[in-house]
Amino acid sequence: MAKKKVLVTGIVPKEGLTKLMAEFDVTYSEGEPFTRDYVLEHLGEYDAWLLMGQKGDREMLDAGKNLELISLNAVGFDHVDIEYAKSKGITVSNSPQAVRVPTAEMTFSLLLAATKRLAFYDQVVRRGDWIDPSEQRYQGLTLEGATLGIYGMGRIGSTVAGFAKAFGMKILYHDPYRLPEEREAELGLTYVSFDQLVESSDVITIHAPYLPSTKHKFNWEVFKKMKNRSYLINAARGPIVSEADLIEALQTGEIAGVGLDVFEFEPAVAEELRALDNVIMTPHAGTGTIEGRRTLAEEAADNIISYFAGKPVNVVNQ
Repeated sequence: MAKKKVLVTGIVPKEGLTKLMAEFDVTYSEGEPFTRDYVLEHLGEYDAWLLMGQKGDREMLDAGKNLELISLNAVGFDHVDIEYAKSKGITVSNSPQAVRVPTAEMTFSLLLAATKRLAFYDQVVRRGDWIDPSEQRYQGLTLEGATLGIYGMGRIGSTVAGFAKAFGMKILYHDPYRLPEEREAELGLTYVSFDQLVESSDVITIHAPYLPSTKHKFNWEVFKKMKNRSYLINAARGPIVSEADLIEALQTGEIAGVGLDVFEFEPAVAEELRALDNVIMTPHAGTGTIEGRRTLAEEAADNIISYFAGKPVNVVNQ
């Protein structure tokens, strides 16, 4: 019996695909990733698509006339038209577990960098200047005893909560689904309304998916409600934050600073944002570790293996 055919796009570590390549007929680029034109021309030949670095829009989905499964080398799925895929009988699965620790680590790294003003301090020293951190205008935030507000209490949010607990922070959270009381007690969490989260937190981290309901969830009205000394950290999805409103809030002192791994119009980043010294930025690198990318590829590959064994997992368009 012929093996099922799988197309792998984007930069995916080959060592994470060992099991997949043993069981399936896998097309994998050793050099430059496949272009969109290549994928459009050839996608119809494949039963499954391990998707990285491309958009699963309607044109692509129409080209994949034999596709049964799209396995995302990511947890986010806003780059795929999942409802259209469903209408065509294509299952879409994501890879939520592998991104948990690397993204939580990046979130907390940005949190530390922002609240300790590392970007500003680094710029000062690099240009050969010096400052006196005894002056209040140069000071950051002590985390012990400070309040962290977590927007979105899934796998990544829960992991960030564990880190924050170790630092002695008070932890509030808001999510459409409240956790069981035992889990709240274990992590030291207090469930609050979104407005309470915004008004009470010294630092807010975002861990929600990008949906119509979360687009620009953090906007000028929200920034006005936040403490002037508060910080925002976003390693989830860029459009959850209104970039124009964020820039104004930073420029006018409505909030103290921000740590960003994602941007509303990435890879384009507004010049006004890049010019601010109360901003620390990374290039959507939340899973950018050797271990993280290998385990991410393994999870995306396992989705395919499980699906064709009759046991689909991580399905996002049921």
